Amino acid sequence: MSGYTDKIREISQRLLKDCSVEMIIGFRKGTQPMMNEPFVVRSAEDVDQLIWDSNCGINLTNYLTNRTEKIGIIAKGCDSRNIVTHILENKIKRDQLVIIGVPCRGMIDRRRIAMLAEGEVLAVTETDDAIVVKTGTGENEYKKSDVLQQNCKVCVHRNPVIHDELVAEPVEEQQDIDRYADVRDIEARKPEEKWAFFDELLAPCIRCYACKNACPLCYCPTCFVDEAKPQWLGKSQDPMDIRTFHFLRAYHCAGRCTDCGACERACPVGINMRLLTKKLEKDCLDQYGWEAGMSLDSRPALDIYRPDDPEAFIK
Repeated sequence: MSGYTDKIREISQRLLKDCSVEMIIGFRKGTQPMMNEPFVVRSAEDVDQLIWDSNCGINLTNYLTNRTEKIGIIAKGCDSRNIVTHILENKIKRDQLVIIGVPCRGMIDRRRIAMLAEGEVLAVTETDDAIVVKTGTGENEYKKSDVLQQNCKVCVHRNPVIHDELVAEPVEEQQDIDRYADVRDIEARKPEEKWAFFDELLAPCIRCYACKNACPLCYCPTCFVDEAKPQWLGKSQDPMDIRTFHFLRAYHCAGRCTDCGACERACPVGINMRLLTKKLEKDCLDQYGWEAGMSLDSRPALDIYRPDDPEAFIK
């Protein structure tokens, strides 16, 4: 992805100078390695703070909900699909946006790098194929494909599905990827084995709601976890309350999730709650041939009714 930063700055400066947009939503360097932070640029003089590398995993669509300004937004493949969902669900209008598309080769997994590195990570640099990690004891180089986020390893939509500007030529999409091997593995287990699996998966949850807050689909004015009339679940660390939260949140994302990985990336205890949303993503693909956010011309699978919809679930 070398050269992306220069092109992003060039496009952003032009859009701001000719008043095509009122702001650019992108990334700037964070205060910690591998932690780039969302950044809103309102002046052409500030575009030199914009950057792009393999640490831009936060889904910027989160910052579009119900905005009224004319906005330029930097979007990789999964971000662009969430933008499509936002438009379809009337959270933003298409003519408000100038989408600066970024062909993506994947975001790196900061937890995996921290685990592999010896000592505190002081700095991380990268080339197109390698990640160089500097610690107090020296430098280590890793092949980028070995330290990608799990969602990026199985992504087959790396290029933006909609864009107004493109910072580089589209990248080659990954072929022959088995996106749902982990889901099928769980589906094949006996009921008691599934129960034990989810017990172990969700046991570390501290109910911080970082997954909900990071998700670009969680924009209800009042979340079901905060509803009092009726009260859907308690606020305790009761295992059933925790299960209810994660399962209901996943179902709210059914037919809408793009597997951007924002939830798993934000989780402070490393829960792979993507398994829940991926199961529903797989069901929508198998039952309806539906993938979220691929077109502005199609309503989400669970947003419409067709007489020929599969009805096996009611038997």
